[in-house]
Amino acid sequence: MRNTTRLTVAQALVRFLARQWTERDGVERRLIAGCMGIFGHGNVAGIGQALAEQGAGTHDPLPYYPARNEQAMVHTAVGYARQSDRLSTLACTSSIGPGATNMVTGAALATIDRLPVLLLPGDLFATRVSSPVLQELEDPRSYDVSVNDCLKPVSRFWDRVNRPEQLPAALLGAMRVLTDPAETGAVTLALPQDVQAEAYDWPEELFARRVWHVARPVPEPAALARAAGLLRGSRRPLIVAGGGVGYSGACAELARFARRHGVPVAETQAGKGAVPYDHPCAVGAIGHTGTRAADTLAREADLVIGVGTRYSDFTTASRTLFRQAGFLNVNVAAFDAAKHAAETLVADAREALRALDDVDWRADPGWTARAAELAASWQAETDRFYGGTELTQPVVLGVLNAVAAGGVVVNAAGSMPGDLHRLWRACGPGQYHVEYGYSCMGYEIAGGLGVKLAAPEREVFVLVGDGSYLMMAQEIATAVQEDVKLVIVLVDNHGFASIGALSESVGALRLGTAYRTRGPDGRLDGERLPVDLAANAASLGADVLTAADPRTLRAALLRAVASPRTTVVHVETVPGPAPAAEAWWDVPVAEVSGLAEARAARERYDEAKRQQRPYL
Repeated sequence: MRNTTRLTVAQALVRFLARQWTERDGVERRLIAGCMGIFGHGNVAGIGQALAEQGAGTHDPLPYYPARNEQAMVHTAVGYARQSDRLSTLACTSSIGPGATNMVTGAALATIDRLPVLLLPGDLFATRVSSPVLQELEDPRSYDVSVNDCLKPVSRFWDRVNRPEQLPAALLGAMRVLTDPAETGAVTLALPQDVQAEAYDWPEELFARRVWHVARPVPEPAALARAAGLLRGSRRPLIVAGGGVGYSGACAELARFARRHGVPVAETQAGKGAVPYDHPCAVGAIGHTGTRAADTLAREADLVIGVGTRYSDFTTASRTLFRQAGFLNVNVAAFDAAKHAAETLVADAREALRALDDVDWRADPGWTARAAELAASWQAETDRFYGGTELTQPVVLGVLNAVAAGGVVVNAAGSMPGDLHRLWRACGPGQYHVEYGYSCMGYEIAGGLGVKLAAPEREVFVLVGDGSYLMMAQEIATAVQEDVKLVIVLVDNHGFASIGALSESVGALRLGTAYRTRGPDGRLDGERLPVDLAANAASLGADVLTAADPRTLRAALLRAVASPRTTVVHVETVPGPAPAAEAWWDVPVAEVSGLAEARAARERYDEAKRQQRPYL
């Protein structure tokens, strides 16, 4: 007779999650390192009770962490997963209704960025005996629909556990996707509130310690031979390093391959730091937010070697950048490897680079030397942007870059990702964390909290603009409550500066992008809003410092680093020189307009469209 344990579904879920591990290269880590949650009638008597019963302290089997917003707690899980190279993550639980739908944005972000998070939203009564319950969406087409169905298109795995017997299969399916580097993303298990509290006799083997081995697929010999042939035929190759380089732990292999074969290395947002900025083959950021060095080489390259990149439109400059090149794509996911009609090498990045390193081949020496000259020129340009005397945004980044050596910079949206991508000097992996797959305003502080939870030994610097801050600042309170120290640099330019510039470029006249009251004619061009963001941060429990010039900014940052408490450094920036886009981005412009600015923008747009390549 099988040994069983009688537990509720929620209690079984918590016990199971606490016993899941990942293993790669002989190193084991907890797969689910903790559970974030906001409780309501959809999960308080189920998962809430189960966490309380097992202790829910930071030293208990499945630690519990509070949150102030459900979207934010998914962002925190994403930050944790990325800093853990996708080998560990957090679970997030919510009540039904708005708690669950608040997680949709975070789920989309996780799936777009190929990062594992586990979502456990409460759901309706499986028995339907009390329907319609508070916050239930009644769909006349089917009583089986709930708001949790919104999570289906943004999840890599989705299931609803309507009976206790369904839980083991659902859990195993969820863990499989979370630990598969080619398939990972948001995973959702919708849990009806009555089922969460239902008892069942569970087989003891469900709760045995389980280790999920994270594979390193090796290149297929025939595919490797085809890739080697492409390399040998190339004189002007360019590597585009994406996030997969870091997740694979392949940074050392990439640096060695590039140096040995003389190949310049350009980096996407997710791939920045894959090689140190001063590596002899590093040419910096690529694409719409790229450096002049990388984008110039991209236009001239005869072969693009994509390693662990999904080729977003920012990377390809909306398919206008790689004008002469063929593609060789190294990726653990066949879906991404096959983009741009490429020759594919479906494999783990580290294993693929080791195999390609054995190919007897070098880039043309003149090409390698030209790349080094362009990179040196861009570093001199960076020094110029960093060296201003006023607090422009690049100057703020330069001061922070000097102070943050060895720390992690976290950012997500607005104009800062572009300036960071071009200017930030990352010395290695794990130091640059810019969420730019979903470019989600409000990610910064919550994501930084996740980074710090995953790497408590590192200093975490959160860069957040005033627009993002006003969308989601409340996780400062969580950081204070949990005694998780962050250095938050709040860059205040009194509006949506990035969208303002984009708006102007497409003839929309910066509408709605400044924080101003309405003037006498009813337009939003009156006085600045009397918003005190520094006071707001202090009200959430953070220490607050202000800076008026580069000298006082450096002093404030050093003081924040020395402090054991979460500290916000409030900086009001001024307009000033910033690096311009070296490559195009496809944002459609009105085809007809009464505004001269819009008509001129359309002419520029039509000309740029003619430069697009289909890449088949």
